[in-house]
Amino acid sequence: MTETPPYLNAHGYITTVLDKVKSAPTPPKFTQDFLHTKLGISSSSARAIIPFLKRIGFLDESATPTDRYKAFRNSSQSGKAAAEGLRKGYGMLYDSNEYVHDLPSNELEGLVLQVTGMEKTNPLVRAITGSFAALKAYAKFDGQDGASEAVEVYRQPTQRTEEYIDTEPLTARKLNIAYTINLNLPETTNVEVFDAIFQSLSRNILKDE
Repeated sequence: MTETPPYLNAHGYITTVLDKVKSAPTPPKFTQDFLHTKLGISSSSARAIIPFLKRIGFLDESATPTDRYKAFRNSSQSGKAAAEGLRKGYGMLYDSNEYVHDLPSNELEGLVLQVTGMEKTNPLVRAITGSFAALKAYAKFDGQDGASEAVEVYRQPTQRTEEYIDTEPLTARKLNIAYTINLNLPETTNVEVFDAIFQSLSRNILKDE
């Protein structure tokens, strides 16, 4: 019989537990008591997280946290550890498509049906795809930005040239024109000549409308 990929029926607890794992101290053993007392998760629906963590290599068979578990708690290694866990736990999917983590949800579902032989109506199909997606949200693969690790991605600002459209009616606008006037003044010592020239400029050209 084909092994079923790891899953939680209530796969939302994968996110809840992994978020808490990052902040809680690493226990000697990851037990139900640790889950309840230290992580504050008492729902019976979350108990399946322990076998799930074993399947993805975060815990060994004795429920002792592995180096991958510890690396996941390190923000600089978290994405890589999650990706390794995804490849280990869902190896049967990766055997069929090495880029299964890039598949859209409908194609992921199709691959699960192909590998497991389940009927499409089987509720486990949704549990498997949902659990895969929950873990993938933490994973960083080679060549990816790792946005799922909640890191800030810097983007170079795009220069924009905005077109200004003047909606003011033409009749309401005031037209301002600047003049450059070159004067060739006659050679004279008569001040009245200069006074007459500048008075004419003031009356005919420099006056305000």
